[in-house]
Amino acid sequence: MTGVNSITATYLDTSFYNPVRDPVWGSIMLSEGFKKIVSSPVLQKMNRIRQLGPTYLVYPGAVHTRFIHSLGVYHMGYRMIRRLITFDSCPAVTVQDVNAFLCACLLHDLGHFPYTHSLKELPLKKHEALTGEYILAEPLASLIRSTLEIDPAIPAAIVDTSLPTADATVKFFRNILSGVLDPDKLDYLTRDAFFCGVPYGTQDIEFVLSSIYPHPERGISILPSGIPAVENILFSKYLMYKTVYWHKTVRCATGMIKKAIMAALNDGVLTPDDLYGLDDESLFQTGRGDGAFRLFDMVHGRELFKMTHEVVFDDTNPYHMSLLDLKKRGEEEAKLAEKLSCDSASVIIDVPENITFETTLPVYENGTFRSFSGRAGLETFSDPLRKIRIFVDPSVADKAWSLQWN
Repeated sequence: MTGVNSITATYLDTSFYNPVRDPVWGSIMLSEGFKKIVSSPVLQKMNRIRQLGPTYLVYPGAVHTRFIHSLGVYHMGYRMIRRLITFDSCPAVTVQDVNAFLCACLLHDLGHFPYTHSLKELPLKKHEALTGEYILAEPLASLIRSTLEIDPAIPAAIVDTSLPTADATVKFFRNILSGVLDPDKLDYLTRDAFFCGVPYGTQDIEFVLSSIYPHPERGISILPSGIPAVENILFSKYLMYKTVYWHKTVRCATGMIKKAIMAALNDGVLTPDDLYGLDDESLFQTGRGDGAFRLFDMVHGRELFKMTHEVVFDDTNPYHMSLLDLKKRGEEEAKLAEKLSCDSASVIIDVPENITFETTLPVYENGTFRSFSGRAGLETFSDPLRKIRIFVDPSVADKAWSLQWN
């Protein structure tokens, strides 16, 4: 361990002594500075944003928040950097550097929209960009300066990769925060599985952390013994998408909220600026009313649309590919609504985004790095994950089931 990293290790071992009890990881330790940031109103707002949005309609325990997930990512980041700096090959990481990295871990979802990914496809700023803006704005910027003694521009640049930087340390931490073995994924897979009551996302965290090794460009590599852990993460991600994140009822509720917001934006009832900074409840209050906004009330009351059609997404099918465009999808929804003699707010065509379950990761073996390409072995499964679905208002479901659709 280098002299600089030895000082940083001592800081990590002695200055983080304020425990926060967490049902997943046990005690999450905060320094005095991070304790003040955790207690700030800007971070406490995340207690009012559910981590999995409307997933609680299927898994009633899934009411955990972005706040506790953020603490979990901070905890994973702490443990990862504490492990990495034990190696002489790790870049020199100062106390200020590690504070900036842990700050980025803690605040990485600060700009996240309510209702999980309901607003993800809409023409809005990326949540990482919003996070960077919030970190640089008052009162958070001054709080970061005074409590952590760092420039808030550094954690902002770690989170928001669109911000230009020539700083090698920022790039090093970016690669750790967003990658195959990133602290975000290690927390959310295990945490989401815990609160949903399913076993699929659980990881052998102790073994994963014991298997990481610093990489000069990629941030993290893996020891050969850790390859099964990487494969397990990929497979866990696949199973969580299959059983939780892309459950048809979750997709329906998410689509209803997205439909209402899209209609409000198109009609000029709302602007993108109206949506930034909202939590779940304030979004619900914003979206109450007649027309497409009635979908908010329906989701809250679990009066969900009915699924009438389902087909495996085929990326060689031009029609399927055209539905990736929101405008085209809206036009097709309007055509279906006309056939059903209902308003277009009563029809949803849901197309999940493209998710990869493959990865490349450096493997450190015998003093050198080699490449490892992993995937979750999905070719062995006969039930494809990505499906186009049509959901309609229950009042027209009987008519829709007999409708021919490509």
